[in-house]
Amino acid sequence: MLSCPPARIRSTTIRYIRRNQRRQERLFSTSTNTNVDFTHAIIGGGIVGLSIARHLSLTRPNTTTILLERHPALGTETTSRNSEVIHAGLYYPPSSLKTRLCIRGKHLLYDLCASPAHNIPHRRTGKWILAQDAEQLDRLQRMHEHAARLGVPTRFLARGEIARREPDVRARAGVLESPSTGIVDSHALMACLHAEFEGAGGDVALWTAVSRIEKVGVGGGYRIYTRSAGTGREARDSARGGEGEGDEDEAVITAEALINAAGHNACAISNMLLPSDRHVRPAYAKGTYFSYSASSPKPRTLLYPAPKPGLGGLGTHLTLDMTGQVRFGPDVEWVDGPEDLVPRLGRLEDAVREIQEYLPGVRPEAIGLDYCGVRPKLAVKEGEDRGAFRDFVIREEECFEGFVNLLGIESPGLTSALAIGEMVEELLYG
Repeated sequence: MLSCPPARIRSTTIRYIRRNQRRQERLFSTSTNTNVDFTHAIIGGGIVGLSIARHLSLTRPNTTTILLERHPALGTETTSRNSEVIHAGLYYPPSSLKTRLCIRGKHLLYDLCASPAHNIPHRRTGKWILAQDAEQLDRLQRMHEHAARLGVPTRFLARGEIARREPDVRARAGVLESPSTGIVDSHALMACLHAEFEGAGGDVALWTAVSRIEKVGVGGGYRIYTRSAGTGREARDSARGGEGEGDEDEAVITAEALINAAGHNACAISNMLLPSDRHVRPAYAKGTYFSYSASSPKPRTLLYPAPKPGLGGLGTHLTLDMTGQVRFGPDVEWVDGPEDLVPRLGRLEDAVREIQEYLPGVRPEAIGLDYCGVRPKLAVKEGEDRGAFRDFVIREEECFEGFVNLLGIESPGLTSALAIGEMVEELLYG
């Protein structure tokens, strides 16, 4: 049972959120305009936006924060359609934000989940990365050396230990173990962050889509135009807590700082404000997940194939949920937009073949289509492979004081989320 109290949405549209009248802590200078509705406005109510909102509300108690989410609930896009894995930080260049924030976020996340005040379901399952030939083993050796330089624990397993611990697993050339990898109940995590954010005085506005943004002079903050993302009377009533009168379609708020954590919509939000020569393009990598209905084989650790450069993902791996149920995926399929969430039967044959490489006793007839997610990537430069590495983009934009952009926040976004909250505060307050 969760120790965190359930989040109570006090008000869910802009017009029905009353500004908190606490003294606001100034962000930048004595010339900063404090005649604004909120100190911080955060666009995007996934795990990253919610982590930022919670962190700012807890560490800056003399400020006000609003979280804008276009859907009727928080965390319904990428956050609810991922593997729920706590990553170790093995796969990315040493100086990248992905490495730094993943490692820091991993420690913060384990500490938060384990604290008696939160008690969020999680488990250090460990992860095996499996090599089937000499070339893959060489990749694992380089990964092991990379991890050692980062201070992330990994070790190669002896044949006897492999056979004893996971007799159904095939790794012809070797196994690299990552003991700090784990899993977390992402829905319970979201509920705890949400409760703490609102408990600290934060406001959540659901059904609220951003349609336009204006910079208000020098140091004047931002004017954010919103509209109701709901359709029909039922959606409008739900968005304002069940009240049946009034026009909720449009509203405007002002904020001293604007944080773009909109996930799939982050590039569009950024392009609303920045000049055309600084526009960014998104890319979308769909991943299909596969269920497994048989009772065996049933590994007790996460199983990942050796990484393939340029794939855009980590291969069709085996993960576990908090009940120990096996699932596979995601694979990688490049698509034109984030709306394509229907699993297709054509993905099943390739997935079964990949799974049988490392789990030969798996029963193909027990593997079925489950659900899909879409990774919010950034488009690569012309001539680059679209699966090439792209780092997180997290920065305060030049000449747009107080505007923090978060672009391409894909995996390991869940693991990194709490550390991203710290980084955004540092960008705003120094």
